[in-house]
Amino acid sequence: MLYDIGLTISYSYTTPADAGRHALMVLPKDLPGEQRLIAGSLDIKPGPAERLDRTDFFGNQVTEIAYRNPHSEIVFAVQARVERLPEGADDRSLRLADLGGALAALRSVDPDSPLHFLGPSQRVAPHPQMTAYARAQVDETGTVMGAVRSVGLALHRDMAFDPEATSVSTPPLEAFTHRHGVCQDFTHVMIACLRGLGIPAGYVSGFLRTIPPKGKPRLEGADAMHAWVRAWCGPQAGWWEFDPTNAMAAGTDHIVVGRGRDYADVAPIKGVLKTVGPQSSKQAVDVVPLESPAPK
Repeated sequence: MLYDIGLTISYSYTTPADAGRHALMVLPKDLPGEQRLIAGSLDIKPGPAERLDRTDFFGNQVTEIAYRNPHSEIVFAVQARVERLPEGADDRSLRLADLGGALAALRSVDPDSPLHFLGPSQRVAPHPQMTAYARAQVDETGTVMGAVRSVGLALHRDMAFDPEATSVSTPPLEAFTHRHGVCQDFTHVMIACLRGLGIPAGYVSGFLRTIPPKGKPRLEGADAMHAWVRAWCGPQAGWWEFDPTNAMAAGTDHIVVGRGRDYADVAPIKGVLKTVGPQSSKQAVDVVPLESPAPK
């Protein structure tokens, strides 16, 4: 599936910021066999005094910028064309009971190694309550992929999507206890549940194509950045992605921007600035499907 993607994030400061440093992760990834970044650009206004484009440990594209002069607003604008490729849906995963042995045999600590995604990370740690919940959803004699799906479907059933209930800093246990939140909360809770079962799990940040109701026009800027889960299902099956917010396997409507252990690894924008008083921000995302290119 071919998409044109537009993202605009703006910040306005009541009192001009004298200085600031920011790290941005907003451009879609180029993933051989999964997703092809045909073209992509990040425009920043006002222009920063410093800009460095680099790749982080997990292979995500990061842009670091710095300001030294006063500024009252910043606008980040992304334009990209992406081809999302279909993935196989066959369950070639291990039996859940055999996963521990497969993990114990691993020696690689490269960026995609599941060993990085087993224990606590900055924003997510297994908890007895979430582990017990996850264990109640799975068939211990079934496959890892089956367990991942079961936990994701259960969270979709038991948690309510509520954009007013949580903030970007809400701990997963709080969202789980109250059974509400947004895609970040669903994803963090599911990661904690899976790690509690011994299943390596990570966080995926990206875009999701949304389809308007029948007969209604698509609203420009109405899409948003999204989050979902990736889980390691064994050496043959590898990584598999599931969207608990929408109770579905991630597919050609899910465009990947960043992959990491939790939100802290893949936050679209983070940094520091020197200012006083309140600030406001706005975000608009367009995910426009195009006709797919002819097979090569």
